[in-house]
Amino acid sequence: MNVDVAVIGAGTAGLAAYRAAKAAGAQAVIIEGGPYGTTCARVGCMPSKLLIAAAEAAHAIGRAPRFGVHVDAPVRVDGREVMARVKRERDRFVGFVLKGVDSIPEADRIRGHARFVDRNTLQVENGPRITARSIVIATGSRPTFPPMLRDLGDRLVVNDDIFDWETLPKSVAVFGPGVIGLELGQALARLGVRVVVLGRGGRVGPITDPVVREAAIKAFRADFMLDPDAHVTRVKRIGDEVQIEYRGIDGEARRERFEYVVAATGRVPNVDRLDLENAGLERDSHGVPRFDSRTLQAGAAPVFIAGDANNELALLHEAADEGRIAGDNAARFPDVKPGLRRAPLGIVFTDPQIAIVGGGYAHPHAESISVGEVSFEDQGRSRVMLRNHGHLRVYADPVSGRFLGAEMVGPDAEHIGHLLAWALQANLTVAQMLEMPFYHPVVEEGLRTALRDLDARIKEHQPLAA
Repeated sequence: MNVDVAVIGAGTAGLAAYRAAKAAGAQAVIIEGGPYGTTCARVGCMPSKLLIAAAEAAHAIGRAPRFGVHVDAPVRVDGREVMARVKRERDRFVGFVLKGVDSIPEADRIRGHARFVDRNTLQVENGPRITARSIVIATGSRPTFPPMLRDLGDRLVVNDDIFDWETLPKSVAVFGPGVIGLELGQALARLGVRVVVLGRGGRVGPITDPVVREAAIKAFRADFMLDPDAHVTRVKRIGDEVQIEYRGIDGEARRERFEYVVAATGRVPNVDRLDLENAGLERDSHGVPRFDSRTLQAGAAPVFIAGDANNELALLHEAADEGRIAGDNAARFPDVKPGLRRAPLGIVFTDPQIAIVGGGYAHPHAESISVGEVSFEDQGRSRVMLRNHGHLRVYADPVSGRFLGAEMVGPDAEHIGHLLAWALQANLTVAQMLEMPFYHPVVEEGLRTALRDLDARIKEHQPLAA
């Protein structure tokens, strides 16, 4: 086959790349070796939120007596019903993706695993050899786990496996307090599963601000055992259980057994089976082609890489944007141009939620920023709703007063995060943000408090008027 653009991978980034290339007038094909349906729909964003929604319902009933509202009958979580709804709705979301794939002309859909013959040629396993003017790599990522967990057999699961459970287990140890580990760990705990979440190095989700991190640990430990810097000495399968020996947060040696171990220890890009060496691309230590994040082009080659495969921003909205940029540039190659990259925004759907805007505290200029903050423990609307947990820190350039980003763990972080990301993309100053309306009583009044604190600290850095 001879085409203008060949896209490897039919996930979020790949589908966006194919459609962008077609919209630019290119003859394009999309190649997929696995099942159709995006990571988000099958094993990521959507099924995890379905599990979280069930957990929130159970938690709301358990919290009701604190409002003086009492449920006479004991709360009963039916694990089979929970998982049946998760799978039913998950399949519905996947169905929407499959409808989109079905709308692609059959001649443009190539089934099989593709490998590079050279930078313009792909060989599809049990399929055609494709010569393309340019190629987009959008092969996604897969879970990875440390060697100490390899001998656990079917007692070891990753997030992909959880959503095929028929019912809920009695106990789970989660390795990795990242986004996936925190979301699934808390959801399972609120549904009655005994949960321990263990990490190394002290990281909690994507948080880099030490003040926000401590607030998050305090809030999450109300729901489940969280040790972000555990020292695990042994993991051993015994029958249908896993025995874990580790030194806990109190310094005491612990030995506990669990039905399952959930490995939430990260994901690796699916680039190791593409024979990239045949394309002559410069690659990083992870084997990922080095690329320009504005154009998604790998060096000067007619190769572009988008989505989780490039190991940069593993988020659906970023994958969709990158796919569009990569597909458009692949179609116009060699006349490539930078695409629109939005203000960085990350959200974790725990309770309290986490939001990171603009790279957060780990911003490249973190050593020279002004910081404002607020605790949500005494914030009015948060206390009314019994959701008064967490902390928000906002950052700005002390010279220009321009808003730079934020880190937050607290109520409605998904919404406050969006407001702050919009402010960042609009290049607003803190003073301009404070001119915006704030209603009463709302959680956003906490944001105003933090911005006022930040504004005062900016003024402390500015020279006095003559």
